[in-house]
Amino acid sequence: MAIGKRIKFFRNLKGLTQKQFGEALGFMGKTSDVRLAQYEAEARVPKSDLVDAMANILDVSPNALKVPDIDSYIGLMHTLFTLEDTYGVQVTELDGEICMRVNVRQGKDAAELHKMLCSWREVAAKLESGEITKEQYDAWRYQYPRLDTSRIWAKVPSQELSDALIQALTRED
Repeated sequence: MAIGKRIKFFRNLKGLTQKQFGEALGFMGKTSDVRLAQYEAEARVPKSDLVDAMANILDVSPNALKVPDIDSYIGLMHTLFTLEDTYGVQVTELDGEICMRVNVRQGKDAAELHKMLCSWREVAAKLESGEITKEQYDAWRYQYPRLDTSRIWAKVPSQELSDALIQALTRED
């Protein structure tokens, strides 16, 4: 799902109109809903600082808005292939069902992903058992890692490098 669809999804989940959301972001007057419509239709792409502001108002992680290209089956498959190459994700079969697993022996990144997925599974099991509500489960997912109490998540090295490069390139001298 592309960023425009993610913005709309979370805006609707929060119960905000385009106008209300636009005004909360500081867009004034008649243009507030027009700008939001442009972002949701992907006629415009919000800059990183605006994505951060949107995420703050929607009470989600900015990463929940910034999703890789999974709008097509081909894009989704290439995302999965990248996960295989980078994090040891493997496609397998269990009881006649296709499933994915992480080969933790592929390296540090695979082991870290495995820990994060274990944390996700713990929360999903709480939902299945009725210990938490669907709303609590969704809040955990959409605000990840902020609400993760397992404390086993970590930034992957490639994200740290990306953040450092962006910071270095956007510094004003």
